Amino acid sequence: MNIALILSGGTGSRLGGDIPKQYIQAGGRPVISYCIETLSRHPQIHGLQIVADPVWRELIEECLKMADCRGKFRGFSSPGENRQLSIFHGLEDVRRYADDDGYVLIHDAARPLLTSEQIGDCLAGVTGHDGLMPVLPMKDTVYSSLDGGRTVAALLDRGRIFAGQAPEVFKIGRYLEANRKLLPDKIRQINGSTEPAVMDGMDIAMIPGDEGNFKITTRADLERFGRICKER
Repeated sequence: MNIALILSGGTGSRLGGDIPKQYIQAGGRPVISYCIETLSRHPQIHGLQIVADPVWRELIEECLKMADCRGKFRGFSSPGENRQLSIFHGLEDVRRYADDDGYVLIHDAARPLLTSEQIGDCLAGVTGHDGLMPVLPMKDTVYSSLDGGRTVAALLDRGRIFAGQAPEVFKIGRYLEANRKLLPDKIRQINGSTEPAVMDGMDIAMIPGDEGNFKITTRADLERFGRICKER
């Protein structure tokens, strides 16, 4: 069983305003509706679990109706104090109806341009592994710094450095246990979904990501997505 866990609990504070970025209207509909539609219509996705604050759930339910999810929606999960705790809450809920050997596909509601092809590539590539992450190569010269970016400490080999993307895919039981080991405090220091898996020695594959699958973080990102919607 493959379950999509959509993370929609963020506040989107970097955009300003009162509406989190995933609920802002773009192309005549909320940003979150795009990934809901893509994930729910993919034949290899068997269920949707959505992490969201109760105040936004009615709006999400309208998006689910619009997407015609065909009964794939399994329920809402409560947001945590940070992103990884939100994932943990979602995993606990997913585990109530999915087996340990199933896969959870973690995606951000603020990444509206996920494609069916990328979902298929992720699910195909994770076979034989504990998890998988799509990545992008580094195009620019990359340096490290020991003083917060004030001076250069070393030049890094960009051929060995990759930027992680979403969706990330993990075996449900193994990944849940990796996160549980970080409770109660270390999980609050996690910045990326794959970090707990790497810390626990899970076998994580990498496949090429999709540059078009960007995350809406800033006002410029939202304007870029708006232009894409108009072009389509």
